[in-house]
Amino acid sequence: MTSTTAPRGALDRFFAISERGSSISAEIRGGLVTFFAMSYIIVLNPLIIGTVPDGTGELLGGGDLSKIASATALVAGVLSILMGVIANYPMAMAAGLGLNAVVAFSIAALPGMTWADAMGVVVLEGIILLILVLTGFRTAVFKAVPASLKTAIGVGIGMFITLIGLSNAGFVSSGGATPLHLGNLASWPILVFVIGLVLAIVLHVNKVKGGLLIAIIVSTAIAVTLENTLHIGDEGPGSFNTAPEFTGIAALPDFSLIGQFNLLGSFQNLSVIVVILLVFTLLLADFFDTMGTMVAVGAEANLLDAEHNPPRSKQILILDAVGALAGGAGSVSSNTAFVESTAGVGDGARTGLSTIVTGVSFLLATFLAPLVALVPYEAAAPALVLVGFLMLSRVAEIDWSRAEVGIPAFFTIAFMPFTYSIADGIGAGFIAFVIVKLATRKVREIHWIMWVVSALFMVYFVVEPLQQLFI
Repeated sequence: MTSTTAPRGALDRFFAISERGSSISAEIRGGLVTFFAMSYIIVLNPLIIGTVPDGTGELLGGGDLSKIASATALVAGVLSILMGVIANYPMAMAAGLGLNAVVAFSIAALPGMTWADAMGVVVLEGIILLILVLTGFRTAVFKAVPASLKTAIGVGIGMFITLIGLSNAGFVSSGGATPLHLGNLASWPILVFVIGLVLAIVLHVNKVKGGLLIAIIVSTAIAVTLENTLHIGDEGPGSFNTAPEFTGIAALPDFSLIGQFNLLGSFQNLSVIVVILLVFTLLLADFFDTMGTMVAVGAEANLLDAEHNPPRSKQILILDAVGALAGGAGSVSSNTAFVESTAGVGDGARTGLSTIVTGVSFLLATFLAPLVALVPYEAAAPALVLVGFLMLSRVAEIDWSRAEVGIPAFFTIAFMPFTYSIADGIGAGFIAFVIVKLATRKVREIHWIMWVVSALFMVYFVVEPLQQLFI
């Protein structure tokens, strides 16, 4: 009797399970719910960073999505376990949606850049983020950027992700009489996308746990059936973006992408100013998202103190910085806190034990990487669109009745999808903020950090025109 109760009591004391009004069974269940709510990242991350050629025309991992899936699950598993043990917080980590889009479309795709160079930029961001946390400067930077711009950045990234999903699924196309228009809707792949999107919406509004994963699985099953009966393929009009291909269910994971980064390679292909701006773009999106997520999770779990701070805040932020480092070193993009952790909290999770359960689930998923080859983009894109909606929902937090608040926010949100660049959107918003404050004679409201960053973005925007003018 003693031998069975002692371990349980030690576990309870270490994670403060009873103290937080939870139980071991609730933590296990909550951890599994969190995993199923966010496990779509194992599919989506390879499809985002594994299908975009770098500046030299090469694909990450040679286009082998199973390698990226294995590394994505491994890094997410290790970081989530660390979050559970060190921070004792019910918040799991994985490759961040939005952040991976920045790495793929705004960094790796730049002329001359390689994927190793791009992942080196992510590692640099993680190093700086860790320094900011350890020195306490992160809070100062957080305070320097107006709340409306922080919100607008997240909303803009949501719009950008939505456009990526719609475009890569073929639902919208470019060219012709208008910059964007509806694609070829009379095709089987589009039907797969529409079914997946409708199912994802239905499951979401009915608060079904793991709804995104269910939508991906169902639409993938439909795609596989269509491919095996109609042989649609992945070439020519009306074909799949990536045709579903069955290569097995389980296999030993391939972790060869781990460590494939070039820390300073970006400086060989880009100017110092451009590299600084790219790092800052990742930095800004990363730690603002994490601060919002950890507060959201804490509020749902009733873990916040009187000043709305979660317990062990510093440990959480340190692990977030380590997540960027590990994500870049693992060639899977910056890892960050997932707001889907609130799904597990809603199912009873209150401690880091649930996060450990989520992490172990990710580690087990590394053996299922071959299943990624079954998922065409048309089946995964609905999740991007719905995540875009979730990020866009914060737009109501912006005070649009005040032009000095609304104009910079509008520029930030609009420029991201319209220029197909997250960095351009942030730069436009920052510069608009400074201009509006100068026009309204509120210079004192411009933090010196905003002056510096806006000046850097001005240089960023004029470098290419000046080069074309004088070279």
